[in-house]
Parts: sequence; structure tokens; C-alpha cells
Amino acid sequence: MRACLILYIVKAMATIFSRIIAGEIPSYKVAEDDKFFAFLDINPLVKGHTLVVPKQEVDYIFDLNDEDLAAMHVFAKKVARAIEKAFPCKKVGEAVIGLEVPHAHIHLIPIQKESDMLFSNPKLKLSDEEFKAVSEAIRAAL
Repeated sequence: MRACLILYIVKAMATIFSRIIAGEIPSYKVAEDDKFFAFLDINPLVKGHTLVVPKQEVDYIFDLNDEDLAAMHVFAKKVARAIEKAFPCKKVGEAVIGLEVPHAHIHLIPIQKESDMLFSNPKLKLSDEEFKAVSEAIRAAL
């Protein structure tokens, strides 16, 4: 009984990103390896806006050990290169804010101008078919 209660508490405390990684909540997956998971932001600033998260549940990105932080950025770079191919842009911007979900994550956003990175900008409303097409385009470019 105690083990079930502990498991329930752990599952109840899991972040939304941990639940996405576990497949409990659907997502538009872009890439995955043994340590990291990349999926489309469901409130994107632009098409291709992707989140990169560690599978290890850590709230603050700078609480990751140096090796994992470096590996996360190498993984993000691979995803960013695929985003560039799928959605031609001047650059892929990177943002780490981390206040909205207590799970470290990097936003990768294809940009034409600096203001494309403003989180106060209106968010795109994409259909399920559009999200699927965006994620498939990025995956195909990996």
C-alpha cells in the first residue's frame, strides 16, 4: 500500500513535460534520444517553435550538471539545424525562461527579426493537421 501511495505522489507531482515524455499527454514529437526530448510548443510564436527538455525532471536549467547542460545544447543544435531546413529563417533563436513550467526547457524559434522572439506576441492557432505537418517537416530534416 505504501509503495502505491509513493508511486501515486510521484506521478501526481510529475510536470506536464514529464507526462508528455512518458506519453501520458499527447505531443507533436520532433526528436528524442536517451536524455532529451523535443516537441512543438502548443502555443507557438511561429511555425517551428519547438521545446527541448531533459528527460530528467529538473526545474532550473542551471541545476543540470555541466555534462548534461552541454549535451542538451548539442541536442538543441541538431534540432535547430533541422528547423532551419524545414522553415527557412535568418536564425533560430534560443530562449530559456523557465517560469511557466517547473521543468528546464529551451525554446527554439525560427526568426526573421529580433521581435519574433517576443513572448508577448500573439500566439499562432494551428490545427492538428498543421501541427503534424510542422513536426513531420522538422523530423524529415534531421
